[in-house]
Amino acid sequence: MKILTLSNCFFFALTLPLTTITLSAAHAQQPVSGYDYLTPEMQEMQIDDFGNPGMLTVDAGEIRFSTAGKNGKSCASCHGDDGSKLDIKHIASYPVYSTALKKPLTLRGQILLCQDERIGGPSLGHSSAEALQLEAFVRRLALGETVNVDVSGEMAPYYEAGKNLFHTRWGQVDIACHQCHVYHAGRTFRGQTLSQGQSNGFPGYRYTAGKAVSTPERITGCLANLRAEPYASDSVEYINLEVYMNARGNGLKIETPGIRY
Repeated sequence: MKILTLSNCFFFALTLPLTTITLSAAHAQQPVSGYDYLTPEMQEMQIDDFGNPGMLTVDAGEIRFSTAGKNGKSCASCHGDDGSKLDIKHIASYPVYSTALKKPLTLRGQILLCQDERIGGPSLGHSSAEALQLEAFVRRLALGETVNVDVSGEMAPYYEAGKNLFHTRWGQVDIACHQCHVYHAGRTFRGQTLSQGQSNGFPGYRYTAGKAVSTPERITGCLANLRAEPYASDSVEYINLEVYMNARGNGLKIETPGIRY
């Protein structure tokens, strides 16, 4: 008799008759936003600024954007009170390669760098609520802009490293990201529809968690489900994953704050 391991049980559950969303075969090969996997009610919630609970985090970020640091300056001092001086196409291109740091820089990393070097602090922890709020506000400014991450040249090895992690089996459950988000995207498992795992809606609001989360926090949640040890939110592993995941969604529109299960 074959012994069912945790991973065997997982795939056995996925092979049962399950609910699937209707996507054409051609469409399924293209990047599909997590929005397309939501129920009509949740889609309506996402596009309603008053009904989307993630907007509370965006609003908090807008206040912090205009809050002066130790040197009397705020983000708004350079970028305008409402962020009107920011280049929204550039926002949609993160992560980008920093020649000064000689490594990729995520949007959150850039915000925290500015907080330290241009505003003079106080320094914000990478996983702090304040960092999440600022990232959510800034990315919200690029709402509807097309994701366009350049992974050529010096970014190429980081993209490949992230791709390798996305295809790595994790934890006691022994499942890789792509097994859920490529092979089984659109299927329902434990009452939730598996999406492609696109990051264009992040920072977003996780309905099941009842709070706004960033891409690294969402990855941490997945690793916890796989009974794997998570990395620090500013780790090179998470940065590489964000490079790959954002580039994987090139062509999608930014939806921050998206609503996800």
